[in-house]
This record gives sequence, C-alpha cells and structure tokens, in this order.
Amino acid sequence: MYIEQIYTRCMAEASYYIESEGEVAIIDPMREAEPYLELAERRNAKIKYVFETHFHADFISGHLDIARKTDAKIVYGPTAKPNYECLVAKDNEEFSLGEVKIKVLHTPGHTLESSCFLLMDENGIPHSVFTGDTLFVDEVGRPDLACNAELTKEALAGMLYDSIYKKLKTLPDYVIVYPGHGPGSACGKNIGTELFSTIGKQKQFNYALKTKSKEEFVREVTDGLADPPRYFYHDASINKNGYKPLEDIIEKNNLPIELKEFLNKAEQGIQIIDTRNTEDFCEGYIPGSINIALSGNYAIWAGSLFEFNSPFLLVTDKNMEKESIVRLARVGFENIIGYLDGGIEGYSKHYRMETIETIDPNDYIKRKQNDSITIDVRNNEELNSGILQGAKVIPLLKLESILDSLSRDMEYYIYCAGGYRSIIAASIMKKYGFNNVTSINGGVKGIIAGKIKLTQFS
Repeated sequence: MYIEQIYTRCMAEASYYIESEGEVAIIDPMREAEPYLELAERRNAKIKYVFETHFHADFISGHLDIARKTDAKIVYGPTAKPNYECLVAKDNEEFSLGEVKIKVLHTPGHTLESSCFLLMDENGIPHSVFTGDTLFVDEVGRPDLACNAELTKEALAGMLYDSIYKKLKTLPDYVIVYPGHGPGSACGKNIGTELFSTIGKQKQFNYALKTKSKEEFVREVTDGLADPPRYFYHDASINKNGYKPLEDIIEKNNLPIELKEFLNKAEQGIQIIDTRNTEDFCEGYIPGSINIALSGNYAIWAGSLFEFNSPFLLVTDKNMEKESIVRLARVGFENIIGYLDGGIEGYSKHYRMETIETIDPNDYIKRKQNDSITIDVRNNEELNSGILQGAKVIPLLKLESILDSLSRDMEYYIYCAGGYRSIIAASIMKKYGFNNVTSINGGVKGIIAGKIKLTQFS
C-alpha cells in the first residue's frame, strides 16, 4: 500500500493518491489531471477510482478530466446528484483497491453529500480516514455553505456534530486523519498548521471534538464565521454540473496581445491583473492594474475580489502566462482575454509606469504624521496579535466597497500579515485615485520583528 498527499499550497488544498497492487484511487484531485496521471505512470499503476468527498466550493476538481483520460470511475457519497455519470455509493459501502478497501462514511454537515473515506489495510484494519471538509486539523468544516430557506447553518452544524461524534470520533485513536485543506483555506475558521493528524490527537486538541453537548458544538462552530468568498457557490455548481476540459480553456485563454490592442481593451474597462511578485510590481506597473502575485494565494484572491466570469487581461513574468491562466481556472475563472505580449518591458519602453511606495516598519513610525491614516487589511480572526495604534481595520474583501467614504486627499499606510495583501490593497486604492498610499514592508511579521508595540484590537 502506498499513500501520497499532493498538497497545493497556494490553494491550501490536499488531494491524495492511494495505490495497492497497481490499482490507484485519487481523492479530491486539483483541476490539473497531469500530476496524478504522471505519478501513476511512473509507478506503473492504473487509476481505478476518483473519490470526491463533496461538491467542492473553493476549487474546481479534476475528477472529470481524470475520468476522461483513464476510464476511472468517479465515486460520491450518498445523496450526491451530479449531472454526469458516476457511482453514488451507499453509506458503509466498500470498494476494493488491490489488497485494500475503501469504506464510504456518509458525514453530512459541511454539505449534505459530504462523505469521508476510511482506508482499510490488507488485514482489514482501519489505517487512515480521508475527511475532506468534514474534519480538519484542529478545526471542522464550516456549516454555512449549503444553507437555504429550509436548511440553516445551525441545522447543518447539528448534522456535522452527529457525523463527527458518531462516525469519526469513534474510530481508533491511531487512525491517521488526512484532511482536504490546510491553513489558509476559507473552508474552516482556523485550520491548524499540520497537514495530517490522528483521531487521538484531534480528540485531544480539536476544540470541536471536546464540546460537552450538541448545543455547545453548534454554537462553537457557527460563531465568528466570515462571509465565504464570492466564487464559492459558482464552483460548487460547476463541480456538480460539469465543465470543459482544461486543455480547451488553456487554448482559448492563452493568447498574446500586442501592446496597442492590450491598452485599448484596458480602456474599455477590462481589468488588468498583474501576476508578478510584489517587489517588481511596486517598482513599475500599468496604471489601473491590480497586483495579485503568483507567489501567494493568487487564485483565491482573484476569485474573492472579482465577479465570477469577469474578463481579465494579464501581465506576467516571461513563461508564466500559462501558469497564471491555469491557476485562475482552478477557481473557475476562464474568461481571460489574453496576456501582454512582451510583458511589462514592452510597456515601459513607451509609457510612464505607476509605482507603489513601500516603507520599513521603523521608518513608518518615524515618518507617520498625526493626520495620516493607517489601514489594517487583515480579517478579524487574525487580530489577536494586536494592531498598530490608531489603525483602522478594513479587511481586504471590504476595502473597495468603502473607498467612497475615505478622502483621497489623505496620506495612507497599509499593512497586513506579511505584505502580500497590502500590495493588493494599495493597487486597488491607486486605481481609484488614492495617490498617497504606502505599504508597510513585512506586515505584522515585520512590525513585530522591528519591536514595534501593537495594541489590543477591540
């Protein structure tokens, strides 16, 4: 038996490759089929099943492309009703894979069709459980994504309690927990930093597995839920209803556009996303561009900040055009008009570039004036470490919607946790006419390293 976790850090997503006697099962694959096909080929094995824990809201799964290319069977748990051919398993149904078996555990709560997959070794002994978005390290899945007029988040949280306490918590302590996400995913409130755990450790350290009653569990897991990113509901629908092959999307979107045409399209209102790293972007970019660098949670932030199916123009580093397009396709953004042929260098030869000033934390303390405004763009759940004295907390997702309430004549300083989001925020503000905007280097990490005192957020 061989198990490999394939972790896509920029999406905080974990998929799994399980192999026994040359037969392979893939669990919750990312959009690109190639990594799974290539791994199976290297190991001289054949993909037999693609197991899906639920209709994912935060990314487009690769299950359909893998099935098209391998004849593997797609498997969902009970109550799933996808609009394509698949196996809808019964609760406790077992699937043979070489000398091992995979048992379906229906665990509704995150969504109604959510299921976990219990791997039994060659001796029929439980080895590991693949929990999708039902159970994470030190957290559980959010219960508000499948809400409707008849089904509240409290009702889903009650289902989640039954699933965890009656099916997962009763597994042997040694069983390995392989979750669907790691830290940074919006599918849970505060997912732990480890990428796997055990049932025993989760019983000991996961707050949700230590509640004294169902009512307490419901209160704990529904309290403090942030609004889900705007693309979540679209992605869940795509995963349920199907999608075009990724190769078709790349062929349609991966188009070079010469400078004059590129600028004409931008003037028509098509948003430019610049995917270069933050340092290069700040040194010079096309006015009106928003920097969402490939070095961070690029697809997540693009999907969160912009309307679904919005058209985009891309500015990228050389040879990163396809990568920029594929990562957007991971969240269902497939309407890319094209990329700037020749990159930013071609633009800089003919036009003045916009810049964003950055400043080290200690220099900020020296330079900041009493009438300037400091903005913290982190989410509320990140503020336990404290904020800079006098800072306004405006989470990045809400920034654009409140810009009209801010004066464009003021001096602004922006920071986040590490410096990635503050550049996104600064580029948004610059686009809307805020010309005196400076990003604080390193965010809170740099502020703490500079031994600058933070005050408690209230």
